[in-house]
Amino acid sequence: MTVVGISGALLAGCGDDGDGKSGSDKPFSGQSADQIAEKAVAATKKAESLRMKGDAQQSGGKAMTVDLAVDKKKNCDGTIRMQNARADVRQVGQNFYMRGDEAYWKTALKGQPDAGKAVTKLKGKWAKMPAGQDADEGLCDKQKLIASMDEDKSERKGMKKGGTTTVGGQEAIKLTKKKAGGETLTLYVATEGEPYILRSTAEGGQTPNTATFSDYGKAVSPEKPAAGETVDLGELAGAE
Repeated sequence: MTVVGISGALLAGCGDDGDGKSGSDKPFSGQSADQIAEKAVAATKKAESLRMKGDAQQSGGKAMTVDLAVDKKKNCDGTIRMQNARADVRQVGQNFYMRGDEAYWKTALKGQPDAGKAVTKLKGKWAKMPAGQDADEGLCDKQKLIASMDEDKSERKGMKKGGTTTVGGQEAIKLTKKKAGGETLTLYVATEGEPYILRSTAEGGQTPNTATFSDYGKAVSPEKPAAGETVDLGELAGAE
């Protein structure tokens, strides 16, 4: 499981309308959509921490949701849901933990020797991942996560500035791009304080998604699971 399916498309549409025109875009008056997007990406990368809540439909029609708080030090705390499976995730220092429900572990361990025994041992427990392994492709790496959102620079053209709206109680300017095939990408950027990304959506395409960003700068302090609630996945694999 990974949030790349959500985050990968979020900034793909950040682009330039080339004219700097809009109805009500204070404090971005005179700035193009590309300039606003560039500032938003830079501010979001610079932020010490953030919370991302998102929904995405992956290829094959599988739905996925993420609610994750993460900081620059790779501390994170949140939940991932896919189909009927759920997993809570935490990273405390260098240690990554995951507590999946039965459906999650049955899917994750499918085809593994003695998978049934492992699922039983992991039920209700936090699985501590072997040292040095990132089970979710940078899930708890804020900087890597944000960088993945801005990988495809080829699509950062053609955005248009709209008016302002409210996202989570904060005013935001709306940037929109209509792509070939009917997909619409929309980015919402805070107009007050730092120009943080507040929301991003992709609608009308094969993999629709939405993500809302909040709690910028808020401390991420996940608790280390108690020893009695933890199973070392490396030791469990060795035992099997």
